[in-house]
Amino acid sequence: MEIEHFSHNHPLVFREERSHESDEKAYCNGCGEVVSAPTYSCVACGFHLDEICAKAPLTMDHPFHRKHSLELSRYPHGKCWFNCGFCNKRCDNFVYVCPSTCKLKLHIKCALFIYIIAEKNLGELQHIVRRAPLISTENHSVKLKYACCFVCWTPLLDSPCLSFDSELCLHKKCVELPFEINHLCHYQHSLFLQFNSDSLPCKICQETQVRGFVYCCSMCKVALHIECVSPSPFIEDCSHEHSFTRCLRRFSFICGACGTSGNYASYICSTCGLLVHKNCISLLPIIKSIWHHHPIFHHYFVVENECGILECGICHEEVNKEYGSYYCVECKFIVHVKCVLEDTNYYYEIESKDVYEKLNENPTLVDPSFLVIKEIKLGENVTHTEIKHFSHEHNLVLYDELRDDKCCDCCSLLIESSFYHCSECDFCLHKSCAALPRKKPYRPFPEISLMLTPNCFFICGVCGSNRTGFAYKAIRVSLTTYVCLQCGELPFSCTSQGHKEHLLSFYLKYNGQCNACGGSIDDEAAYRCKGCNFNLHFTCTRLPQTARHKCDEHHLTLTYHEDNDCLEHHYCDICEERRNPNIWFYHCTICDKSAHLKCVLGNCPLIKLGRRIFTETNHLHSLVFVKKLYLYPECCKCGQPCSDLALECAECNYIIHWSCSQKDSDFIELAQ
Repeated sequence: MEIEHFSHNHPLVFREERSHESDEKAYCNGCGEVVSAPTYSCVACGFHLDEICAKAPLTMDHPFHRKHSLELSRYPHGKCWFNCGFCNKRCDNFVYVCPSTCKLKLHIKCALFIYIIAEKNLGELQHIVRRAPLISTENHSVKLKYACCFVCWTPLLDSPCLSFDSELCLHKKCVELPFEINHLCHYQHSLFLQFNSDSLPCKICQETQVRGFVYCCSMCKVALHIECVSPSPFIEDCSHEHSFTRCLRRFSFICGACGTSGNYASYICSTCGLLVHKNCISLLPIIKSIWHHHPIFHHYFVVENECGILECGICHEEVNKEYGSYYCVECKFIVHVKCVLEDTNYYYEIESKDVYEKLNENPTLVDPSFLVIKEIKLGENVTHTEIKHFSHEHNLVLYDELRDDKCCDCCSLLIESSFYHCSECDFCLHKSCAALPRKKPYRPFPEISLMLTPNCFFICGVCGSNRTGFAYKAIRVSLTTYVCLQCGELPFSCTSQGHKEHLLSFYLKYNGQCNACGGSIDDEAAYRCKGCNFNLHFTCTRLPQTARHKCDEHHLTLTYHEDNDCLEHHYCDICEERRNPNIWFYHCTICDKSAHLKCVLGNCPLIKLGRRIFTETNHLHSLVFVKKLYLYPECCKCGQPCSDLALECAECNYIIHWSCSQKDSDFIELAQ
């Protein structure tokens, strides 16, 4: 017997038993599984379909997707790939596709499997899967221990489950769910068990479950999670002394736990008069957030005399003391629940304040970076005049005066105060940089250690700047991040010489204009004085106080306002373009020269000139960071003059813009 199939050009021949001519395994081109008799095959092409895939209908009105019919298609379509809407694994071979905007795709076996479940005809499942289901609550395998039910996507071992094979496991209670229900939250229409292809939020808990099934009214765009359909009428939580009672009647309210509005099912504590969202019943009682150096506690209200300024430490908007917030009694620090819990990377739960303090006071987390070789004592003052630093092979000697312009090998900034120097290697460290601890706790998360790492070329994982010098290496689980020295501290308030009147507060995301460079701050980190509307880019708070440029023989000083009102003075002496007198600039008081910040600093001011770097793709030899002063050779990549930061090979007369090298090069490491 032969059949014509849309997926193949030749007729497929029916084979009741598998041929023994070859010992090689044959795979079904429909589902990807090893074929077993009976099959439909084209021997010449090596094309096989098991009987289920060969006879699958070309279109299907699926009970779990009532809005549109599904069409059988041979996958993949073009270069894109998708996951199955049921098992969440990649779609290969045959799939049932919703041709409308739903974008629902199902493996052929998954579509047939759940169709039979919808019909409650479990006996027919033996034709789809390899073996009959096993009812179990035990750990049959390590895989089952961590597996989730494909219907509700909660852990399988929470309750008895049906294991149809190693890939298809469902809770027994989920298989037995009614297909159609009526519910008080949406009494206008019946709700049907469906794929949540429209990504609708649950009307009760307001969370959006993309995978698995929900009870849905497609007409009204209403969805309920399976576990929210029949929630417990009472919920106990250790953080509150009374139980909460479910109230399904719809009305608007302000959640007493988080302070945000709700217009769906709520839970009430009749003793305290608290109305809360379902999810807010189990808010973490104590957390450690990056936004504060102490643990902060959840409170349903704050007594007025306990808190001076009711301003959120994250968004800096008012916090209503009558509703829930996270609060530090010691510092009067307060934040909105929504703000502090928005990103799970920025906080973690702690058992108690005592546990946190014990971890934070561990003395082994701080490690000095040098040994003292010589020192001078003047009364109670001790000065280390010679040290052995872990980053350098020779001893370093303390100097108070600098004869030539030098940059620190740690922070890459100009040296203008006391520093340690190696006369053999011309290696220099600011006195303050030499004293940085070799190992210290990361202030927001004390369980993470920062390791001081010398001789680095890196992009800071916090501020994104390109740098050479020392970096702090942070290791968390399997992720390694390098952060610059300033971001290793990350203060949430700072001072600025450009705004001496008030402290500047840190904003994670802000939109406005920077008072330093005049550029826009577009939904990014910034420091701000809210009362004065004074704003600085995160990076503009780190501008060097002095800098050198070939336009002047003296140091240029960072200047915050223009005292000269004459317009003819408001020009940059480097680019000769007009300069805004209301933003910061660099100035030489001796020569009366002024210049734009960008013109003085260039693209990457924190990369130390003279450092060598190895690349994988640009050049065979190591390249040196240079900035040509007068003669600007052409870039070997783009042909334009190299007037800013560039990489040069002295052996080959090769030079390339730093910006050009970043486009196609993988940097390995700095050369010693």
